[in-house]
Amino acid sequence: MNYEEERQLSGLDINLVSDLEADKMAMNGQWIKANERVDPSRSPQMSVRHNKTTFTDLVRSADVLSANKAEMVPFTKFGLRDNLIKSELLKNEDTYISIQNYRFFVGTYNVNGQSPRESLQTWLSQDSEPPDLYCIGFQELDLSKEAFFFNDTPKEEEWFKAVSDGLHPEAKYAKIKLIRLVGIMLLLYVKKELAVHVSEVEAETVGTGIMGRMGNKGGVAIRFRFHNTHLCIVNSHLAAHVDEFERRNQDFREICSRMQFAQADPTLSPLTIHKHDVVLWLGDLNYRLKDIELEKVKKLIDSRDYKTLHKFDQLKQQIDGKAVFEGFTEGEIMFQPTYKYDPGTDEWDTSEKCRTPAWCDRVLWKGKHITQLEYRSHMALKTSDHKPVSSLFDIGVKVVNEELYKKTFEEIVRCLDKMENDCIPSAALSQREFHFKDVKYRQLQVQTFTIHNDGQVACQFEFIRKLDEESYSKPWLRANPSKGFLTPGSSMQIELEVFVNNQTAAALNAAEEKIEDILILHLDRGKDFFLSVTGNYLHSCFGSSIQMLCYMNGYMRDTSEETITQLAQMPLQMKDNFLGAEKPAKIPKELWMMVDHLYRNASQQEDLFQQPGLMSEFEAIRDCLDSGYPESLPGSNHSVVEALLLFLEALPEPVICYQSYQKCLESIGDYSSSKEVVSMLPLHHKNVFKYLISFLQEMLNNSEKNHLDIKILASIFGNLLLRPPPDLPKPSNSDKRRCQEFVQQFLQPEDP
Repeated sequence: MNYEEERQLSGLDINLVSDLEADKMAMNGQWIKANERVDPSRSPQMSVRHNKTTFTDLVRSADVLSANKAEMVPFTKFGLRDNLIKSELLKNEDTYISIQNYRFFVGTYNVNGQSPRESLQTWLSQDSEPPDLYCIGFQELDLSKEAFFFNDTPKEEEWFKAVSDGLHPEAKYAKIKLIRLVGIMLLLYVKKELAVHVSEVEAETVGTGIMGRMGNKGGVAIRFRFHNTHLCIVNSHLAAHVDEFERRNQDFREICSRMQFAQADPTLSPLTIHKHDVVLWLGDLNYRLKDIELEKVKKLIDSRDYKTLHKFDQLKQQIDGKAVFEGFTEGEIMFQPTYKYDPGTDEWDTSEKCRTPAWCDRVLWKGKHITQLEYRSHMALKTSDHKPVSSLFDIGVKVVNEELYKKTFEEIVRCLDKMENDCIPSAALSQREFHFKDVKYRQLQVQTFTIHNDGQVACQFEFIRKLDEESYSKPWLRANPSKGFLTPGSSMQIELEVFVNNQTAAALNAAEEKIEDILILHLDRGKDFFLSVTGNYLHSCFGSSIQMLCYMNGYMRDTSEETITQLAQMPLQMKDNFLGAEKPAKIPKELWMMVDHLYRNASQQEDLFQQPGLMSEFEAIRDCLDSGYPESLPGSNHSVVEALLLFLEALPEPVICYQSYQKCLESIGDYSSSKEVVSMLPLHHKNVFKYLISFLQEMLNNSEKNHLDIKILASIFGNLLLRPPPDLPKPSNSDKRRCQEFVQQFLQPEDP
């Protein structure tokens, strides 16, 4: 598509609107020619992070739309005057907006990897009046390994068509956006005559599966502006199993913290879920019934005593304890649990596991002017072991009155014109020196300070980069917000966040970098403030090289910085007399501790390498590996697996060295050549590769119990052991498959 203009519709300057041509229409935050027709948007197959460009496909050949220019008010500048106008307009919003109700249909359906076999109209078109907007979420769209590892599935097209065919027949709808992460898919439709009022559309994904990325669990979200109200729709699939409610809580918190939407001004902090007027959260949240016998559950269901049964619901218990969904509301549940049924029937699970029924599938909301009209399940659909759920809302949306808006705008401008330009902005900071004590790998530390406008005029601040530096801060440091605007007498709290990840750990571990930085906080037309940030980093095996760890005598936290610096300078190919007579370990002891723990405790455990661990347990495992205390690794087997995978991902030089990457890809299909490439690796890298392959083969020997297979393990370890050099582009799906095939060769049973 060739966009003639790319104007974000996020603003409040009415004078900019009059120049726009009437033959253009606003769709999904972009201006396009009204006569341009486009193919339906699809979630990209090659990347978990989706392209920001969005456009609209009209379902059922709806007519071309024309723009209502009264509500298209672009505002992309970050000037002091512009922000003051915007601030005053928001303060006086009540003078030019009215609240109008629109009908929202919100639905969620876990389809258990099935293709659609029945019409969805009994779910999507049950009401006599067609809704204004549809928000429809699916989970477990595809359970295949290809979907899990490569985010590629034909089921997306099948269910998209089934939904489009099932929309209310009394209205025509425009599809605003489709977003998918593996089996989690979210669709947003709006009546075609209302599509002109939709703008600023963004979609993002967060995987909360193993290593915090795998998309078998996680969330997808669409945020958009409808008239003058900002909405965010979230579809999530949280961790499974009855006892894993704390992991579900962690998934919720991760989605909230990591789901971020870019703004028109790229230097502004991204928008999070909670920074919206209305949030609708749907999905298979997977919370179960706890501390109640199966027979009693069925008895309460038969008597329709859902109020008593709801007391045993984990989600209710966690919300009551303020552990999750704080500020959200859920309607009264007056329908029987939606999980688990024998597929094709309305009968409860009769499999060997005989799952206790549960309300896994839920809809919650947050915001003002929201009235829930219906909250129900749809028993007629029998494709899955879940039943779909829907909620019908009337949501009050802020609608702009053009004449009143223009009048308010002009009054604000007149007042600004009277202000004297010779006033110098002034501000005071509550603190200018910050020390972060004992910074650890993947453990966030936050300190806050307050900036106060003590002058007579509005002031605008921004952290600016120092000479010859790419960013205003070191990569392990971030200010939130990094720029802002203050009216006279007002204050704002700023967070300084320190977080060491794989990109920054290696330099800190090698003592090439320290927790030290100077931030420059600049006042527009005013002075500069200099903020000192210092700290001490606790060196970790995570982000340290294989060579360093093999030659290290003792644990990381007991080793002097002088020794660490010396070890970090070792070449990959070592001489026997390097660093004296001390004989190095064959593999890093930290790696041995994790693998040995799993070999002894987890060989027969189900869902290994597919279910994430708890962050609190990972932190305890990291501290144990770095300090040697306690003697045995803490935490669940799932958390130890996650620590092992993070350890391999964080290696500054992967197990198969960068220089051998291309040779490995070229040797695929020729096992002898592949073994020769491995034999040429540096000694300790070769030892680690052989050790890990032996461990994985042992896990496969127990596949009847743990249900692992070669493809699963090759897919996970292929892209950890074999990574392209940093100067090459990110690997495509084809490259990832080739890495998988390389490792898979070594996991195949060899002919006797």
